[in-house]
Amino acid sequence: MTLVTAQDYSWIRSSPVFRNAIEGGYGLTLVQGITPGDVLRVMGAEPQGTGAGLDALVEQHLDQRDATDYWDDSFIAGAFTVPGTDGDWTLVLQFDGGVGMQPRFLEALSAGGRAVAHSTNGGAPVDLFHWYEAGELRTGFERPVDRYGSTPDDLVPMMREIGFDLTEDEDGTGPSTDTKAAVLALAERLTGVQLTEELLRDAEYHLGHVPEEPAEEWTELVIDITDAHGERFCKEVTREEVEAATARARAEAEAPIVIPGPSSSSP
Repeated sequence: MTLVTAQDYSWIRSSPVFRNAIEGGYGLTLVQGITPGDVLRVMGAEPQGTGAGLDALVEQHLDQRDATDYWDDSFIAGAFTVPGTDGDWTLVLQFDGGVGMQPRFLEALSAGGRAVAHSTNGGAPVDLFHWYEAGELRTGFERPVDRYGSTPDDLVPMMREIGFDLTEDEDGTGPSTDTKAAVLALAERLTGVQLTEELLRDAEYHLGHVPEEPAEEWTELVIDITDAHGERFCKEVTREEVEAATARARAEAEAPIVIPGPSSSSP
Protein backbone atom coordinates (compact mmCIF):
# COMPACT_ATOMS: atom_id res chain seq x y z
CA MET A 1 0.00 0.00 0.00
CA THR A 2 1.28 3.45 -0.89
CA LEU A 3 2.24 5.71 2.03
CA VAL A 4 1.27 8.96 0.31
CA THR A 5 0.41 11.96 2.53
CA ALA A 6 -1.38 15.27 2.05
CA GLN A 7 1.95 16.91 1.24
CA ASP A 8 2.21 14.79 -1.92
CA TYR A 9 -0.94 16.50 -3.23
CA SER A 10 0.07 20.08 -2.48
CA TRP A 11 0.36 20.54 -6.26
CA ILE A 12 -3.43 20.90 -6.57
CA ARG A 13 -3.20 24.47 -5.26
CA SER A 14 -1.07 25.56 -8.24
CA SER A 15 -2.89 23.36 -10.76
CA PRO A 16 -5.16 25.10 -13.30
CA VAL A 17 -7.04 21.83 -13.74
CA PHE A 18 -7.88 21.42 -10.07
CA ARG A 19 -8.41 25.10 -9.42
CA ASN A 20 -11.08 25.23 -12.13
CA ALA A 21 -12.61 21.95 -10.94
CA ILE A 22 -12.91 23.15 -7.35
CA GLU A 23 -14.28 26.57 -8.36
CA GLY A 24 -16.90 25.13 -10.71
CA GLY A 25 -17.76 21.91 -8.88
CA TYR A 26 -16.56 18.43 -9.75
CA GLY A 27 -16.94 14.75 -8.89
CA LEU A 28 -14.14 12.17 -9.16
CA THR A 29 -14.74 8.47 -8.59
CA LEU A 30 -12.42 5.47 -8.69
CA VAL A 31 -14.05 2.08 -9.33
CA GLN A 32 -12.29 -1.25 -8.99
CA GLY A 33 -12.35 -3.87 -11.72
CA ILE A 34 -15.08 -2.44 -14.00
CA THR A 35 -14.40 -1.05 -17.47
CA PRO A 36 -15.16 2.59 -18.35
CA GLY A 37 -17.97 1.56 -20.69
CA ASP A 38 -19.64 -0.55 -18.01
CA VAL A 39 -19.30 2.21 -15.42
CA LEU A 40 -21.06 4.67 -17.74
CA ARG A 41 -23.80 2.09 -18.41
CA VAL A 42 -24.44 1.70 -14.69
CA MET A 43 -24.76 5.50 -14.52
CA GLY A 44 -27.38 5.38 -17.29
CA ALA A 45 -25.18 7.49 -19.55
CA GLU A 46 -25.87 7.91 -23.25
CA PRO A 47 -22.53 7.23 -25.03
CA GLN A 48 -20.90 10.30 -26.57
CA GLY A 49 -17.85 8.63 -28.12
CA THR A 50 -14.30 9.22 -26.92
CA GLY A 51 -12.25 12.34 -26.51
CA ALA A 52 -8.49 12.88 -26.42
CA GLY A 53 -7.53 14.71 -23.28
CA LEU A 54 -9.29 16.79 -20.68
CA ASP A 55 -10.07 19.52 -23.23
CA ALA A 56 -12.46 17.14 -25.01
CA LEU A 57 -14.36 16.46 -21.78
CA VAL A 58 -14.55 20.17 -20.94
CA GLU A 59 -15.72 21.03 -24.46
CA GLN A 60 -18.57 18.50 -24.33
CA HIS A 61 -19.45 19.68 -20.83
CA LEU A 62 -19.73 23.30 -21.99
CA ASP A 63 -21.74 22.31 -25.09
CA GLN A 64 -24.16 20.35 -22.91
CA ARG A 65 -24.52 23.25 -20.47
CA ASP A 66 -25.24 25.66 -23.32
CA ALA A 67 -27.82 23.28 -24.81
CA THR A 68 -29.72 22.95 -21.53
CA ASP A 69 -29.25 26.61 -20.50
CA TYR A 70 -28.00 25.30 -17.13
CA TRP A 71 -31.55 24.37 -16.11
CA ASP A 72 -31.16 20.66 -15.42
CA ASP A 73 -28.81 18.46 -13.43
CA SER A 74 -27.68 16.23 -16.29
CA PHE A 75 -23.95 16.24 -17.01
CA ILE A 76 -21.15 14.83 -19.14
CA ALA A 77 -18.96 12.22 -17.47
CA GLY A 78 -15.56 11.12 -18.71
CA ALA A 79 -14.07 7.74 -17.78
CA PHE A 80 -10.78 5.97 -18.46
CA THR A 81 -8.75 3.01 -17.22
CA VAL A 82 -5.92 3.55 -14.78
CA PRO A 83 -3.67 1.06 -12.91
CA GLY A 84 -4.11 0.67 -9.18
CA THR A 85 -4.09 -1.86 -6.37
CA ASP A 86 -4.96 -5.41 -7.54
CA GLY A 87 -5.38 -4.49 -11.20
CA ASP A 88 -7.20 -1.91 -13.28
CA TRP A 89 -9.53 0.77 -11.99
CA THR A 90 -11.81 3.19 -13.80
CA LEU A 91 -11.50 6.89 -13.05
CA VAL A 92 -14.68 8.90 -13.65
CA LEU A 93 -14.48 12.70 -13.79
CA GLN A 94 -17.47 15.01 -14.06
CA PHE A 95 -17.81 18.79 -13.88
CA ASP A 96 -21.34 18.74 -12.58
CA GLY A 97 -21.50 21.65 -10.15
CA GLY A 98 -21.01 19.23 -7.28
CA VAL A 99 -23.78 16.72 -7.96
CA GLY A 100 -21.20 14.00 -7.42
CA MET A 101 -21.71 10.28 -7.93
CA GLN A 102 -25.16 9.20 -6.76
CA PRO A 103 -25.23 6.70 -3.86
CA ARG A 104 -27.21 4.18 -5.91
CA PHE A 105 -24.44 4.21 -8.53
CA LEU A 106 -21.73 3.76 -5.91
CA GLU A 107 -23.62 0.88 -4.33
CA ALA A 108 -23.90 -0.89 -7.69
CA LEU A 109 -20.36 -0.12 -8.84
CA SER A 110 -18.78 -1.35 -5.60
CA ALA A 111 -20.90 -4.51 -5.35
CA GLY A 112 -17.98 -6.72 -6.34
CA GLY A 113 -15.16 -4.60 -4.98
CA ARG A 114 -14.47 -1.01 -3.97
CA ALA A 115 -15.39 2.52 -5.04
CA VAL A 116 -13.96 5.77 -3.68
CA ALA A 117 -15.44 9.16 -4.53
CA HIS A 118 -14.79 12.79 -3.66
CA SER A 119 -16.42 15.99 -4.86
CA THR A 120 -16.72 19.74 -4.36
CA ASN A 121 -19.81 21.78 -5.18
CA GLY A 122 -18.00 25.04 -6.05
CA GLY A 123 -18.75 28.46 -4.61
CA ALA A 124 -18.86 28.23 -0.82
CA PRO A 125 -17.69 24.66 -1.07
CA VAL A 126 -19.13 21.50 0.36
CA ASP A 127 -16.40 18.86 0.07
CA LEU A 128 -17.52 15.23 0.31
CA PHE A 129 -15.67 11.91 0.56
CA HIS A 130 -17.16 8.41 0.32
CA TRP A 131 -15.64 4.93 0.54
CA TYR A 132 -17.86 2.02 -0.53
CA GLU A 133 -17.03 -1.66 -0.19
CA ALA A 134 -19.19 -4.56 -1.45
CA GLY A 135 -22.13 -2.25 -2.07
CA GLU A 136 -21.98 -0.65 1.39
CA LEU A 137 -20.95 2.84 2.48
CA ARG A 138 -18.10 2.21 4.90
CA THR A 139 -16.98 5.77 5.61
CA GLY A 140 -18.21 9.15 4.43
CA PHE A 141 -17.66 12.70 5.60
CA GLU A 142 -17.79 16.37 4.78
CA ARG A 143 -15.90 17.50 7.89
CA PRO A 144 -13.29 14.84 8.76
CA VAL A 145 -14.41 14.87 12.39
CA ASP A 146 -18.04 14.11 11.45
CA ARG A 147 -17.80 10.69 9.85
CA TYR A 148 -20.66 8.33 9.05
CA GLY A 149 -21.22 4.93 7.44
CA SER A 150 -21.07 1.35 8.67
CA THR A 151 -17.43 1.70 9.84
CA PRO A 152 -16.90 5.44 10.34
CA ASP A 153 -13.69 5.07 12.36
CA ASP A 154 -11.86 2.38 10.39
CA LEU A 155 -9.84 4.96 8.44
CA VAL A 156 -8.87 7.12 11.42
CA PRO A 157 -5.31 5.73 11.84
CA MET A 158 -4.68 6.15 8.11
CA MET A 159 -6.19 9.65 8.14
CA ARG A 160 -3.85 10.68 10.96
CA GLU A 161 -0.83 9.39 9.00
CA ILE A 162 -1.93 11.32 5.92
CA GLY A 163 -2.20 14.60 7.80
CA PHE A 164 -5.88 15.12 8.55
CA ASP A 165 -6.51 17.24 11.63
CA LEU A 166 -9.18 15.34 13.56
CA THR A 167 -9.46 17.71 16.50
CA GLU A 168 -12.86 19.17 17.32
CA ASP A 169 -12.09 22.83 16.63
CA GLU A 170 -14.53 25.39 15.28
CA ASP A 171 -14.39 24.38 11.62
CA GLY A 172 -13.18 20.80 11.99
CA THR A 173 -9.75 21.31 10.43
CA GLY A 174 -6.53 22.71 11.79
CA PRO A 175 -5.11 25.90 10.30
CA SER A 176 -2.24 24.11 8.53
CA THR A 177 -4.30 21.24 7.11
CA ASP A 178 -5.17 21.16 3.40
CA THR A 179 -8.19 18.89 3.68
CA LYS A 180 -8.68 18.57 -0.08
CA ALA A 181 -5.07 17.45 -0.57
CA ALA A 182 -5.55 15.02 2.33
CA VAL A 183 -8.70 13.60 0.71
CA LEU A 184 -6.82 12.94 -2.54
CA ALA A 185 -4.09 11.19 -0.58
CA LEU A 186 -6.71 9.09 1.24
CA ALA A 187 -8.22 8.10 -2.11
CA GLU A 188 -4.79 6.97 -3.33
CA ARG A 189 -4.19 4.94 -0.17
CA LEU A 190 -7.49 3.11 -0.71
CA THR A 191 -7.07 2.49 -4.45
CA GLY A 192 -3.38 2.63 -5.32
CA VAL A 193 -4.26 5.13 -8.07
CA GLN A 194 -1.84 8.06 -8.15
CA LEU A 195 -3.65 11.15 -9.36
CA THR A 196 -1.58 13.66 -11.33
CA GLU A 197 -2.40 16.66 -13.46
CA GLU A 198 -0.84 14.92 -16.45
CA LEU A 199 -3.05 11.85 -15.92
CA LEU A 200 -6.22 13.94 -16.03
CA ARG A 201 -4.99 16.20 -18.84
CA ASP A 202 -3.78 13.54 -21.30
CA ALA A 203 -6.15 10.58 -20.82
CA GLU A 204 -8.40 9.17 -23.54
CA TYR A 205 -11.87 9.69 -22.08
CA HIS A 206 -14.94 7.59 -22.76
CA LEU A 207 -17.70 10.20 -22.70
CA GLY A 208 -21.32 9.84 -21.68
CA HIS A 209 -24.29 12.10 -21.04
CA VAL A 210 -25.81 11.24 -17.65
CA PRO A 211 -29.46 12.32 -17.36
CA GLU A 212 -30.70 14.18 -14.33
CA GLU A 213 -32.18 12.16 -11.50
CA PRO A 214 -35.94 11.57 -11.80
CA ALA A 215 -38.01 13.56 -9.36
CA GLU A 216 -39.08 11.60 -6.30
CA GLU A 217 -42.74 10.72 -6.00
CA TRP A 218 -44.55 12.65 -3.27
CA THR A 219 -47.93 12.22 -1.59
CA GLU A 220 -48.30 15.40 0.43
CA LEU A 221 -46.65 18.67 1.35
CA VAL A 222 -46.67 20.80 4.46
CA ILE A 223 -47.19 24.57 4.38
CA ASP A 224 -45.68 26.04 7.56
CA ILE A 225 -45.48 29.84 7.70
CA THR A 226 -44.89 32.20 10.61
CA ASP A 227 -45.60 35.87 9.90
CA ALA A 228 -43.81 38.94 11.25
CA HIS A 229 -46.20 39.04 14.22
CA GLY A 230 -45.42 35.49 15.28
CA GLU A 231 -48.70 34.08 13.98
CA ARG A 232 -48.20 30.59 12.59
CA PHE A 233 -50.12 28.89 9.80
CA CYS A 234 -49.54 25.17 9.29
CA LYS A 235 -51.48 22.91 6.94
CA GLU A 236 -50.89 19.53 5.31
CA VAL A 237 -52.03 19.31 1.69
CA THR A 238 -52.33 16.00 -0.14
CA ARG A 239 -51.15 15.45 -3.68
CA GLU A 240 -54.76 14.86 -4.77
CA GLU A 241 -55.77 18.27 -3.38
CA VAL A 242 -52.89 19.98 -5.17
CA GLU A 243 -53.71 18.28 -8.48
CA ALA A 244 -57.42 19.12 -8.15
CA ALA A 245 -56.65 22.78 -7.42
CA THR A 246 -54.23 22.88 -10.34
CA ALA A 247 -56.87 21.43 -12.67
CA ARG A 248 -59.44 24.02 -11.53
CA ALA A 249 -56.99 26.87 -12.03
CA ARG A 250 -56.07 25.59 -15.49
CA ALA A 251 -59.73 25.27 -16.48
CA GLU A 252 -60.44 28.80 -15.31
CA ALA A 253 -57.42 30.13 -17.20
CA GLU A 254 -58.47 28.34 -20.39
CA ALA A 255 -62.13 29.33 -20.21
CA PRO A 256 -63.23 31.76 -22.93
CA ILE A 257 -63.44 35.38 -21.89
CA VAL A 258 -66.89 36.84 -22.49
CA ILE A 259 -67.06 40.58 -23.02
CA PRO A 260 -70.66 41.77 -22.82
CA GLY A 261 -71.85 44.28 -25.39
CA PRO A 262 -73.44 47.63 -24.55
CA SER A 263 -76.82 47.30 -22.92
CA SER A 264 -79.72 48.44 -25.11
CA SER A 265 -81.83 51.33 -23.78
CA SER A 266 -85.27 50.59 -22.42
CA PRO A 267 -88.16 52.14 -24.47
